[in-house]
Amino acid sequence: MGAPETAPVAPLATPPGTFSYEHEGDRQFATTLARGLEVLRCFTPLEPLLGNKEISVRTGLPKPTVSRLTYTLTKLGYLRHNMRLGKYQLGSAVLSIGYPLLASMNVRQVARPLMKELADYCVGSVSMGVRDRLNMVYVESCRSGNGITTLPDIGTSVPISHSVIGRAFLAACTPPEREAVLNQMKVKEPESHRKYRAPIDKSLEDIRARGFCASSGELRREVHAVGVPMRRTVDGEIVAFNCIVPAFMVKKGQLEDDLGPRLVAMVRNIEANLGLH
Repeated sequence: MGAPETAPVAPLATPPGTFSYEHEGDRQFATTLARGLEVLRCFTPLEPLLGNKEISVRTGLPKPTVSRLTYTLTKLGYLRHNMRLGKYQLGSAVLSIGYPLLASMNVRQVARPLMKELADYCVGSVSMGVRDRLNMVYVESCRSGNGITTLPDIGTSVPISHSVIGRAFLAACTPPEREAVLNQMKVKEPESHRKYRAPIDKSLEDIRARGFCASSGELRREVHAVGVPMRRTVDGEIVAFNCIVPAFMVKKGQLEDDLGPRLVAMVRNIEANLGLH
């Protein structure tokens, strides 16, 4: 059936080597550690296997540097070396880092049954995300039991600029926080900033006016979606939600008159359960 409002995004949203330039002169910044983390971010669901040359191209790092980093990361369990293909893939140690974060997010446990109820109602999916640079990464996702096969999952990443969950995040930011993110977008993703700044502004207005923003196939034409931010941070983290429905199932006016208000009500319910009102 329909595909989700998710499109795999490049792990490096900045030009190769940008992190070294940004932090040039910062004596507290551990460049080697940063480079190792950039190597890990190169791997995606569409490209789970990469060689040193490919990683070098993606990071802008010299191949000898990449070879030392992949060797070290393999020794520590963060990468696995496929001897037959001569390439690397993420190792299980990566999961051991992420799990404590997910387990400590109480909002996931509170939100999950409400998200599942809405996903079943709309015969789609409902996801919760937090910011990762210029993307939103899903930390929880629920789907209806209707057999849709291509669905978002925990860890899925979507661009802030042209996803409703990203625009919902921007709406929850303070004006200085929002301006800082938009400035980063202007510098690091100028084409996205130019193309989506006007739709972003409209989404912000929609959220101020009615609590949600909507998209009719902007990220992926085969799906429609609505997005809503939480009004309070959770442990200092801004959390946003989306509700995604296959385009062929959406009736005229359904996003604005039904799914948007339902998602707003769901998020307000989560806030109340967390004592955030």
